[in-house]
Amino acid sequence: MIEPEFSLEKGLIHLNHAAVSPWPRRTVEAVKAFAEENGIRGSLGYPRWLKTEEQLREQLRKLIHAPAIEDIALVKNTSEALSFVAYGLDWQAGDSVVITDQEFPSNRVVWESLQDQGVSVRKARLNQHVSPEEAIMAETDDSTRLVAISSVQYASGLKMDLARIGRFCRKRKILFCVDAIQSVGALPMDVQAIHADFLAADGHKWMLGPEGLGVFYCRSEIRPCLKLTQYGWHMLEALGEFDRQEWKAAESARRFECGSPNMLGVHGLHASLSLLLDIGIPVVEEAIRQRVDRLVTGLQAIPDIEILSDLRPDRRSGILTFHHHRLSDATVHEALSRRGVFCARRGGGIRLSPHFYTPLEAIDRTLKWVTEC
Repeated sequence: MIEPEFSLEKGLIHLNHAAVSPWPRRTVEAVKAFAEENGIRGSLGYPRWLKTEEQLREQLRKLIHAPAIEDIALVKNTSEALSFVAYGLDWQAGDSVVITDQEFPSNRVVWESLQDQGVSVRKARLNQHVSPEEAIMAETDDSTRLVAISSVQYASGLKMDLARIGRFCRKRKILFCVDAIQSVGALPMDVQAIHADFLAADGHKWMLGPEGLGVFYCRSEIRPCLKLTQYGWHMLEALGEFDRQEWKAAESARRFECGSPNMLGVHGLHASLSLLLDIGIPVVEEAIRQRVDRLVTGLQAIPDIEILSDLRPDRRSGILTFHHHRLSDATVHEALSRRGVFCARRGGGIRLSPHFYTPLEAIDRTLKWVTEC
C-alpha cells in the first residue's frame, strides 16, 4: 500500500515533514480529478462535493477522537483557529495566559496581541523544572484563564504529557488550548482523554495534505462562550436558506466557518487522511518511531554530534534535532542539502523529521553524509 503512494524525485530524501509534506499519490490524483471536473462541468457536482466535505469532518473526528462531528470546524490554518479562541474569549484586565518558551510564533504572537486588553503572557521555561508539565503548572495562578501549548515542540520535538496538563487545568477551571500541528497524523490524539477545550492543527504537515486547510476542535460546552469575530452565509444555522431574513449562528462548530469552503483542499486532505486511517495511526506512530530510533543510533555513533532532542521514550516524536560541535549549522545544512536531504535549521541545530513511509535506506544514506560533513 505504501510504495505506490510516494514517488519522490530521484535523489530527494524528504526529512522535513515538520514543515510542509509531500502529498501521497492518491491526493495528487484526487486534486487532479477535482480540477478536471471543475474545468469540464463547473460546480455541477457540488452536492457530491459536500458529501466529501462531510466525510472529511468524520475523518478528522476519528483522528482526534472528538465526541461528535459537530465539534469539528474546517479552518484555513492553525493561526486562524487560535485567533478564534484569543478573540472569542471575554478577557478581563489582569487575566493571564500561560505558554512555553519554545512555542512556534503562531502559538505566541496571538496571545501577546492581547496585551492591550490587559492580558499578560507567561512563558514557562521547559528546561528549568523537573518536568515540562511542572514548569507550565508553576506559571499558573488565580489570574490564569488559559494554558496554550504545543503537543510537540516544533524545534526540539519534545512531546508533552497533555493528559496531565489537561487534568490540572480542568480541576482549576483553566481553559486548555492545544496546538497539535506537530502530532496529528503522526501520533495518537484524543481530545477527550487530554481534557482539551480547544485543539488546532494544519493539514499540510503530518496529515500529508495541502496547505490552506486545517481542523479546529472546540468542546461543545465551551462553544457558546466564544464570541464570533467573522460572519457570513456559511456559518448560519439555516444553511442554504438564502432568502431568510432572521438568522442565528450554527450550533455546531460550523459557526466558525464564515464563508465558502476550500473545496480543493477538502478533496486533497480527504484523500490524504484516507491513507493514514487505512494504515492506522498506531502503525504510523510505530513506523515513525523506528525511523527516529535509527537516526538516534546512527547519530550517536558519529563523533562531534550532539542530539538536542529529549531521547526519553515518552518524550520522543517524529522530530529529531542535532548539532555538530565542529561545524556550523549552516555548513551542515548546506552539505546535506547538496546531497538531496531536505531538512531544516531549527532550535540551534539541524531538524530531521521522517514520516512512516520514509525508506530506511534513505535514513542510512543521511547518516553516512552526516559522517562525511
